[in-house]
Amino acid sequence: MTLPLSSNMAATFPPPVMEARRWIEGVNFPADRPLINVSQAAPMEAPPEGLRRAIADAAISDASAHLYGPVLGLPALRAEVAHQWSHAYHGQIDPAEVAITQGCNQAFCAAMATIASAGDEVILPTPWYFNHKMWLDMQGVRTIPLAAEAGLIPDAARAAELIGPRTKAIVLVTPNNPGGVEYPAETVRAFYHLARDKGLALVVDETYRDFDGREGAPHDLFTEPGWRDTLIQLYSFSKAYRLTGHRVGAIVANADRLAEVEKFLDTVAICPSQLGQIGALWGMRNLAQWREGERQEVLARRRAIIAHFGRLDGWQILGCGAFFAYVAHPWDIPSDRLARQMVADAGVLLLPGTMFRPEDDPAGRREMRIAFANVDARGIAELIDRLARFRP
Repeated sequence: MTLPLSSNMAATFPPPVMEARRWIEGVNFPADRPLINVSQAAPMEAPPEGLRRAIADAAISDASAHLYGPVLGLPALRAEVAHQWSHAYHGQIDPAEVAITQGCNQAFCAAMATIASAGDEVILPTPWYFNHKMWLDMQGVRTIPLAAEAGLIPDAARAAELIGPRTKAIVLVTPNNPGGVEYPAETVRAFYHLARDKGLALVVDETYRDFDGREGAPHDLFTEPGWRDTLIQLYSFSKAYRLTGHRVGAIVANADRLAEVEKFLDTVAICPSQLGQIGALWGMRNLAQWREGERQEVLARRRAIIAHFGRLDGWQILGCGAFFAYVAHPWDIPSDRLARQMVADAGVLLLPGTMFRPEDDPAGRREMRIAFANVDARGIAELIDRLARFRP
């Protein structure tokens, strides 16, 4: 007898990155043409030694690091985020307005659990980050796609047309995943004003803020006197400090909102990883210069992608930045089929645009995401060479 299965879970598509990994099972890659994996935007190297030693020292000498900690995170880390964010964004953020989570995906789930119920609606610009869509599907929350405009920048005026009586939030990701683009400050501000005026939450996922190509604050929302009534910001320590295995993220929001978030976090994980938080705090206090070096390396790889891409006949860069290039291929073949073929024929693993759009959106058939941040300049040149030689 088959056990019951939630209809919402059954209707949720499989994890795209895991699905893509299955494409390489049983495929032999010759020594002179190893697999180039540009499917996932996660650091593939360990954190700097100093951060690893901080975690190791805590594991040996701090017995409390192995016990339950505060549900909303270590006070010292919350205070450090509040201090650095207040300086970076020229606003005022209190430690009580920061919560630490088990990664930024959990930050999104926790925030949305306090905002929308089954049957409610949330606006996501497309192409979207698929894990956001997956969580909304699991909860029975209807996703309203907002097609991005030229340069993959969404338009607040278009979003206003999509707001209905059950709309609860608008979600932005900047720098964007999958598009890579950095939303202009005026775009983010326009969405803030729209959300404020309509009584909606504006959820801004800034997972890749440490790799923004612009200098200074990417937006001025924290200078708004009433930001606490509208804005929820999400952040990930994973990319900046290579802490993916430790799962450390953050939410910045009204303290009253975080009291509701606490209910979710206590039920799901009780508390975030103590050792991961200790590593994140050490990184924030000691790795500013190293982190800037990481940013400059990613920006150099971004320039390399743009410089080499002109060698690909018929291809087009739709967006590029942070960890990603979002591109259009030149063939009249669905991108999901093409991506599978590239594994065997080109030794390249990337994700098709069909994973980032609604099933009935034809644009995804021509699009692909290249997560280039884990490939150095030489690897990028080789990637472009393989794509140039590839023929479906």
